[in-house]
Amino acid sequence: MTDQKPVPYWRLSGFYFIYFAALGSIIPYWAIYLQSAGYNAVDIGFLVAILLGTKVVAPNIWSWISECTDRPMVMIRLASLLAAITFAGIFLDEGFWWVATVTLLFSFFWNASLPQFEAVTLFHLREGSHRYSLIRTWGSVGFIVVVIAIGKWLEQTSIAQLPILIVSLLAAIWLMSLLVPSPSLKAVEEDEVPWLSIAKSPHVLAFFIVCFLVQASHGPYYVFYTISLDQQGYSAGATGELWALGVVAEVVLFMMMHHLLKRYSLRTILLAGLFLTILRWLLIAYQRDSFMALFFAQLLHAASFGSNHAVAIHLLHRYFKGRNQLKGQALYSAVSFGLGGVIGSLYSGYLWDEGGAEVIYLVAALITLLALFIGWKWVEREPIK
Repeated sequence: MTDQKPVPYWRLSGFYFIYFAALGSIIPYWAIYLQSAGYNAVDIGFLVAILLGTKVVAPNIWSWISECTDRPMVMIRLASLLAAITFAGIFLDEGFWWVATVTLLFSFFWNASLPQFEAVTLFHLREGSHRYSLIRTWGSVGFIVVVIAIGKWLEQTSIAQLPILIVSLLAAIWLMSLLVPSPSLKAVEEDEVPWLSIAKSPHVLAFFIVCFLVQASHGPYYVFYTISLDQQGYSAGATGELWALGVVAEVVLFMMMHHLLKRYSLRTILLAGLFLTILRWLLIAYQRDSFMALFFAQLLHAASFGSNHAVAIHLLHRYFKGRNQLKGQALYSAVSFGLGGVIGSLYSGYLWDEGGAEVIYLVAALITLLALFIGWKWVEREPIK
């Protein structure tokens, strides 16, 4: 590889900032918006499952197109534009099946962008992949800014205005994507090993199962955390601050990750993160009436998402070389955020009316315990450099 162009640090960081700002307007507040529109817990779980379910197919389809066209950023720009256009359909009707259709179309395009962009970032970084966490941190900053701002905003206005903000942020993602240069895959080496052979190897398969279980355990958090806080009497502003606190902890973890990798193997960081994830779900299940317990549980977002995701990105970079990175990122998104997110959303929706927050977070803790066992037993043991 002879192309040594400077890394477009701020343009990559800017895309992450706006993308996760949009995520900060959707994940914490979309369920509350749907509840205000009259949907019950099962409906909400189903609609969120659609939102996440397209991650099972969209990243793989779009990454294949990107590789065939040799222009991943062009595909990211197209997907971002279509996501904004299709989401605007939410203003036309509030019927369940219409909202479900809009969610399906919008998320098919929106969920195509990030896995490809993760690969684009690594293509730009080349041998400097250790800088990934520093760039990705700006996504967390975008999430923090928006989730706090919306929380304060909702204390002054109706959540019925939320779709206007979301479609504006989706349009901003497309505009930002126009500024990011596209690395040509012609400058990226082919991997001699087929990606499917890599994915089927025992330690990689164990890694993907762990990723699936981790995201399945997050279902109650992404779907019902805001609703449960509302039921506990927390204001919209306090809710936004608790969401933001979790991402602040994530930012600190990302900033420290480079130093942690010098002292510990990825496997050690993964197992520690899974153990702390179990603790987090148990705290929310049994101590959610205590603000200090919720405060500490949100700090553990650094483990449940931050460390697990950072480890996953580094492992993917090691397992899937060259052009296989696009396929590896797509498969990771499909298995974890896609399939795992769907299962998490569905069981949360069905169990919420049966036992509320205590039951769904206990199930989340048990799922993570299984992930911890699989990670301990089968994820490869040697340090990853």
